[in-house]
Amino acid sequence: MIGVVANPTKSLGPGLRALRAVLGRRGVEPLWRETGSAEDVPEAVKEQIAAGVDLLFVWGGDGMVQECIAGLAGTPATLALLPAGTANLLAANLGIPTDLEAAVEIGLSGDTRRIDIGVVNGEPFAVMAGTGFDAILMRDVDTGLKDRLGPLAYVAVGVRSVTHDPVHTSVAVDGAAWFSGLASCVLVGNVGHLIAGMTAFPNALPDDGVLDVGVITAEGALEWARMLSRTVLGDPASSPFVETTTGRSVTVSLAHAMPYEVDGDTRPPVRRLNIVVRPAALAVRVPRGAGAVHS
Repeated sequence: MIGVVANPTKSLGPGLRALRAVLGRRGVEPLWRETGSAEDVPEAVKEQIAAGVDLLFVWGGDGMVQECIAGLAGTPATLALLPAGTANLLAANLGIPTDLEAAVEIGLSGDTRRIDIGVVNGEPFAVMAGTGFDAILMRDVDTGLKDRLGPLAYVAVGVRSVTHDPVHTSVAVDGAAWFSGLASCVLVGNVGHLIAGMTAFPNALPDDGVLDVGVITAEGALEWARMLSRTVLGDPASSPFVETTTGRSVTVSLAHAMPYEVDGDTRPPVRRLNIVVRPAALAVRVPRGAGAVHS
């Protein structure tokens, strides 16, 4: 059985009516649920799974997907992405286009790839989690600005955010101390390509069983500019203001409470992040022949 969970405030191509038409032409009458409330999404997914849905189309951005994966992860159901949000980083990393008919075709007949998910303080994520500059940036980019500028909104707000002071931070990876010192940002990613076309983790794979960890120590506009220039070139680890590693578990301890973000949505300030990977926890439809594909 095929289901749809959609955020009706998000758009892709001609819209949700066109999605119904595209599915109808392929003989599909999905179990349909629309909700613009993030709090209602996990329950909507659980209802779909309980009704027998084994292929779930999700219409929305990374935040919508993040709300869905708690109900999907570890089940036999497969996720089909319809990237109707602003950033759509998971879809972009998996090669899902923003063309409605092409995305539906991948969902119906593409390959199935089992990818990892991360869990931060008990909450799952598919793209990234972070604190410091990263979380402040996500917090300060309001919905109206994203609607007007798209991904460029993050760049506009980021220019203002680099003035925030670094925080004394300790990071342990797989139980061993790895970093201690002043840090402007800690980012833990499941994929490599992030906002505005930047590549944070060039070697990251969503199904390699580990999370990629980055600490940025840049302070002030000049150091950030030097660091970001390396990132734009696809080689952030060559910057003297970046340290990276990989691991299955990550603990971040902060000198004082800071907000953190989960797949682009900000959470209240905390002093500690406990992050683990759940390997191959989520089945996703991808283009045929795209990466490591599993049945």
